[in-house]
Amino acid sequence: MRLTGKIAVVTAAGQGIGRASVLAMAKEGAKVWATDVNAELLNSYAGVENVHTAKLDVLDKAAISAFVGGLDRVDVLFNCAGFVHSGTILEATDEDWSFAFNLNVRAQFWMIQAVLPKMIANKMGSIINMSSVCSSVKGLPNRFVYGASKAAVIGLTKSVAADYVKNGIRVNAICPGTVDTPSLGDRISKFEDPVQARKDFIARQPMGRLANAQEIAPIVVYLASNESQFATGNAFMVDGGMTI
Repeated sequence: MRLTGKIAVVTAAGQGIGRASVLAMAKEGAKVWATDVNAELLNSYAGVENVHTAKLDVLDKAAISAFVGGLDRVDVLFNCAGFVHSGTILEATDEDWSFAFNLNVRAQFWMIQAVLPKMIANKMGSIINMSSVCSSVKGLPNRFVYGASKAAVIGLTKSVAADYVKNGIRVNAICPGTVDTPSLGDRISKFEDPVQARKDFIARQPMGRLANAQEIAPIVVYLASNESQFATGNAFMVDGGMTI
């Protein structure tokens, strides 16, 4: 198995891409800590081999420090927590901006800051940050705050990768296209015409369909594994052709 002996931490692991990645890494032999602010979502892991759960609010720096401090080591960190705001710059509020940058960027900053000393001491580690094709890679309509925050994630990724490349630490970002997750379903349900909204999301994917979370998890496993030892500072597109 590709991840035997590794200890991984995943945020926002209760559903969607986070959950699919936890299950995929556990199947490959990793001991995975699945964390989420919603403890009820973590109940679905009961009895799953190699998976441990913990409630964690990634907007609480003290909680992050306490959680990471209780771990012997961390070999893999997957920063999956995030939020999607809709709207243009004229529709964005200061509150939207602050929340997006706190959850999409600052939480990753805090998580990385917490695990790095353990990785440096172990002279190895893989950090995987959730970005998006909607970022510095590609502008999408009505995604001003989201796109700006996810562009910041790519900058964060490259900066940490550059600073710690000689310490055996690898840092990469994943940039998915539109993935059919519970989060997307919640957003679609808020449209005046949810059926048309789903059609519109599908229409912007050149493959003519949405991704599912299980199609994103393999890149997480790859980046967590020793197979990707020469990959750092990259933004990996898993976008169904949106950037062709």
